[in-house]
Amino acid sequence: MQTNTKKTLKIYWRYSLKYKIAVFSVLIFGIASAALTSIVPLYFKHFFDVLAGGQLPSAAGKILVGILLTILGLELFQWFCTRAYTFFANYFESKVMIELSNHAFAYLLKHSFGFFNDNFVGSLVKKVKWFSRSFEVIADRIIWSLTPLIVNIVVIVIVLFSRNLILGGVVLFWVIVFLIFNWLFIRYKLKYDIARSEAETETTGVLADAVTNNSTIKFFNGYDREVDNFANVNENLRRLRKLTWDLGSLFDLVQSLFMVALEIGSFYLAIKLWQRGILTVGDFVLIQSYLLTIFHRTWDFGRVVRDIYESLADAEEMTEILNTPHEIQDVKNATNLVVGNALVEFKKVTFCYHQTRKVLDGFDLTIKPKEHIALIGPSGAGKTTVTKLLMRIYDLTGGEILIDGQDIAKVTQESLWQNISLVPQDPVLFHRSLMENIRYGKPEATDEQVIEAAKLAHCHEFISTSPDGYQTYVGERGIKLSGGERQRVAIARAILRNAPILILDEATSSLDSESEKLIQDALDKLMAGKTVIVVAHRLSTIRKMDRIVVVDNGQIIEQGSHDQLLKNKNGLYCKLWQLQSGGFLVD
Repeated sequence: MQTNTKKTLKIYWRYSLKYKIAVFSVLIFGIASAALTSIVPLYFKHFFDVLAGGQLPSAAGKILVGILLTILGLELFQWFCTRAYTFFANYFESKVMIELSNHAFAYLLKHSFGFFNDNFVGSLVKKVKWFSRSFEVIADRIIWSLTPLIVNIVVIVIVLFSRNLILGGVVLFWVIVFLIFNWLFIRYKLKYDIARSEAETETTGVLADAVTNNSTIKFFNGYDREVDNFANVNENLRRLRKLTWDLGSLFDLVQSLFMVALEIGSFYLAIKLWQRGILTVGDFVLIQSYLLTIFHRTWDFGRVVRDIYESLADAEEMTEILNTPHEIQDVKNATNLVVGNALVEFKKVTFCYHQTRKVLDGFDLTIKPKEHIALIGPSGAGKTTVTKLLMRIYDLTGGEILIDGQDIAKVTQESLWQNISLVPQDPVLFHRSLMENIRYGKPEATDEQVIEAAKLAHCHEFISTSPDGYQTYVGERGIKLSGGERQRVAIARAILRNAPILILDEATSSLDSESEKLIQDALDKLMAGKTVIVVAHRLSTIRKMDRIVVVDNGQIIEQGSHDQLLKNKNGLYCKLWQLQSGGFLVD
């Protein structure tokens, strides 16, 4: 996978700049706090020089107390700076994390239906969550580790240079070599971190897919297969995870040797300078204090850079999605669809899935205002594709679709969907209450309007028998309801929406005969005064349609009323009707 490091950092920086005052405050107070950490040891050097200076205890005592009071003042000021930049960091990080999460969620939902068909739900959830979490890690490492590291190193090198050029030069050279080594190693390790992140995403996807299809696994005896499959992807993750851990351990080993060399070398040099009268006893205290600070910060640098790159690797999967243009987009200056009569026209429509398999070829169909038509035909004939293209789930390969003379490719998608109600073959519900699921068709609807729609769709009967009534939660995808109950909730939602164009895609396929009779009256009321397209396999459900359109191989081969089509004994509709009414398919 191509890395998107720069793109990720650019997004993070853009959102951070929305809180310039907080970021600037963090920077100022952070620099001040880190600088004071390196300045305080200078006073301890002075403290020990006074102790070793041979002055009278009474005179030395006053000086030592004065130094301690100065150190107290500096440390109190450092405490204030640390608390201040902690407060500002908490404020801006929490703000940016929420905005990043909202941005990722909003952009993700704008992707096409095809995009979601090609990606595991669990993987997408992980990518959204880790995108904001990665920002937290990176911001923390910059604020709490990199900034103090840079400030401490700069102050320490300046102080050591002021004491002795050779001593300062040795420390500066060591720091440069050490940090370059860290940087090169982490860059080398990045590709393995990315591979590990992708393996974790795959594992999450397999897990989510298995949980979603748990019933299929049970009924088709897939337990052992799924366990083996999950174990295989987990083993790949284990190998990559161990590899990154082993590389980290090897790096720590080399890093430790670097530090031993600096510590022994610095004190050896200090002894030689002390023998020449250049350094004092206090300088040894100063050097030891500075070495401990350098070791802490530079050792931390390796971990910090690793954390940053690992977090970038985690975030890059979402960055890739954010930099993938939406497949279906509103054209520039798109207008809002205004529906009056709801005249629908398909003009020479051509459509190919993935630019390879042609489904519709020069498809022409005009649906008059408030006309009720049915689309029938063999599986794969293109019936459902016609409705998907009307809703602009996909863009056309050729031709155009008009609603009241307006090309749907030139109007906003939101305004298009606002004027269409859909009752799908397999309705998917939110894991929310029944009241919320029905109200989704019209968010501003009152409880009374929701209940009225439920009564028309014959949902009210089974809802009333539930202990929590309309506040009953339906489970993920509506799993707690039967297929027929989910279908009736979807119909209630469409009744409440009351859009001028209605699409029924096998809307009664999940209902038993008794439920279907209950709902048929509701559907008749729902269809009244609307332009309706019904996709059906069960021909008994479409006998009352104004017109039946028979589709095969992406073309209209017959159309007319039920009685008219039955007169053509050699027609496909007549053959399908005889097949179903003859007992092969019983309603």
